[in-house]
Amino acid sequence: MKAWLETAKSRARDIKLDVVALWFAARDPRVPWFAKFVAGMVAAYALSPIDLIPDFIPVVGYIDDLIIVPLGVILAIRLVPPPLMDEFRARAAALEKQPQSRMGMFFVVALWLALAALLIWAFWPTHAK
Repeated sequence: MKAWLETAKSRARDIKLDVVALWFAARDPRVPWFAKFVAGMVAAYALSPIDLIPDFIPVVGYIDDLIIVPLGVILAIRLVPPPLMDEFRARAAALEKQPQSRMGMFFVVALWLALAALLIWAFWPTHAK
C-alpha cells in the first residue's frame, strides 16, 4: 500500500511539472500552433484557481483532477516535439513558484455563467395567457 501511495505522489508531482512545462510550450514560437493551442488550454485549466467541477461535489468533483487534466496533459505532451518538451520540463523544474492562469479562471467562470444563463432561459416560466 505504501509503495502505491509513493507512486501516486510521484505521478502527481510529474503532472504538476508537466503542466508548467506546457505553460511554457504554449508561449514558445517553435511549438506547432495546434500543440500550442492544446498545451495552452490544458495549462490554463490546470493552473486556474477555479475548477470546472467544484471539488466539494462528492466523487464527481474530483473527476477533472483525476481524469480530465491527466488525459489533457498526455495529449498535449504528445503534440509537443520531445526535445522541446525536455527543455520546457527543465525550465519548469527550475521555477521556484508555480504560475497561475487568470485566463483559465475567466474561462471557467464564463462557462459557469453561460450554463447558468442557459438554465435560466430554459426553465424560466413564461407567463403567456
